[in-house]
Amino acid sequence: MKLNGSEILMEALLAEGVNTVFGYPGGAVLNIYDALYKYSDKIMHVETSHEQGASHAADGYARASGKVGVCIATSGPGATNTVTGIANAYMDSIPMVVITGNVPSSLLGLDSFQEVDITGITMPITKHNFIVDRVENLQSIVRRAFKIARSGRPGPVLIDIPKDISAALCEYDTKVTEEAAPTAAFPPAEAFDRALKLIKDSKSPFIYAGGGVIAAEASTELAKLAELVDAPVSASLMGKGAYPCDSPRYVGMLGMHGTKLSAEILKNCDLFIGIGTRFSDRVVTSANTFGVEAKTIHIDIDKAEIGKNLSASTYLLGDAKAILEQLITQIKPQKLTKWQQQIDKWRSEFPTTPPFSKEDNAPITPEFIFEVINGKMKPDDIMTTEVGQHQMWAAQYFCAKKPRTFLSSGGLGTMGFGLGAAIGAACDKSGGKAPFHVINIAGDGCFHMNMSELATVSKLNLPIIEVVFHNGVLGMVRQWQKLFYDGRFSQTTLENKTDIVKIAEAFGIEGIQTKTCKEFKEAIEKAFAEQKPMVIDCIIDNDINVLPMVPAGGDIRKPILKM
Repeated sequence: MKLNGSEILMEALLAEGVNTVFGYPGGAVLNIYDALYKYSDKIMHVETSHEQGASHAADGYARASGKVGVCIATSGPGATNTVTGIANAYMDSIPMVVITGNVPSSLLGLDSFQEVDITGITMPITKHNFIVDRVENLQSIVRRAFKIARSGRPGPVLIDIPKDISAALCEYDTKVTEEAAPTAAFPPAEAFDRALKLIKDSKSPFIYAGGGVIAAEASTELAKLAELVDAPVSASLMGKGAYPCDSPRYVGMLGMHGTKLSAEILKNCDLFIGIGTRFSDRVVTSANTFGVEAKTIHIDIDKAEIGKNLSASTYLLGDAKAILEQLITQIKPQKLTKWQQQIDKWRSEFPTTPPFSKEDNAPITPEFIFEVINGKMKPDDIMTTEVGQHQMWAAQYFCAKKPRTFLSSGGLGTMGFGLGAAIGAACDKSGGKAPFHVINIAGDGCFHMNMSELATVSKLNLPIIEVVFHNGVLGMVRQWQKLFYDGRFSQTTLENKTDIVKIAEAFGIEGIQTKTCKEFKEAIEKAFAEQKPMVIDCIIDNDINVLPMVPAGGDIRKPILKM
């Protein structure tokens, strides 16, 4: 069967189970978009307002669904607009395939109109990238790209297709022989023996879950391990939802803006088990003071992460789910009554949520916002975030009960990520059971970075609720300026005259401004009662800080509790 390159691309995407792609058309991908028109009954294309929005949407789709996210962009500026989204996915180990068009092969390297070396640009931020030199190679390249994106530690892969390749005719192979999957690394028996001995000897264990637990679909095994070991559980920003936040064992996030409770447990534990985590600087802060009194077991799929940021007493290299399955068959259940009693004492001493007013006319606080949201969200509803103070408040106070329900930019910290990710998550959910909601938590600084994507939300009538923490400042940077720059608030006081409600209405979305607890509660009630987009503009004080906080490089055992 002879097909052109663009039709081969469509068939190859279908063979990989793709039914949704995000993108923005342009000259170099005209042939691809012509094929998308022909295949529109099989592949839904979501046109965003900007290519960066498309890459974040593909990322959010992947995080919410566990599938590979796909986005398409034209050459030159279209391709470069995806770079931040690719880097974001790379830092957070998100499986994504980015398809870019390029100028015809004969014009490559001649500084042609809208030509850019996108494979060269993205080499450091992709697991692998390809430029298709012959149409005969396209089918196998797509197959390899998806395999690379999914396998081992997931991540983004880029395929650059010159325009002549997307038009060239070639025989399409309908009977592709599936390559054998590479044998996954698995720890030897002696590695398990070392880990099991440390667990058996421990009287005060502490389990820490990273994003790798979610990527490996290992949440059930994590819960069984916690029960067997009788340990409290903490999570990274990327690991939030890997363990239910309403469990009595859950002690909140660990790290720079982690709970005082988790810091106290870390200081006193004798065994620290880190699963699917790279121990970033935002968690460890200082390797010289992080868990120094404890033995450490590190479980991860990437050998490069072992000992990179934190030394381990022993490690188990491989897929987290397979390793935990093996571990839990060999661990004898234990009951550590004294350890649990001590944790209960700390829990009453260091509550994970500070007291706050709920009076109708009281000003809105972050704690109140999340209490109301937690009361309305169902376990399968999804929260996405932008980056800043609001992101950390979400990490501290949002009660995620399931994996893939909290989507946030961890490694890159990308302002503007959340709304695109919400679109991707909602497009995944739109094929499932309704009603559902996706809430994007934003600051007014982030809102200005991606508000054009409200056009996409409105066009598709996606049930996304945008909650804007409107304090008129770049809150997180301002907080650092207050602490470490003697209150010199250089360029962090926003003087925007934007009317967020009118902006929402201009895009065809209902907007509501709230200043009191009663007004916010009523707005959320209305938003959840209606299966449609809404923007809630929450006016909050510009001097509310995210606490606890450990300064960069500081001692995690001594967080700042008051400012």
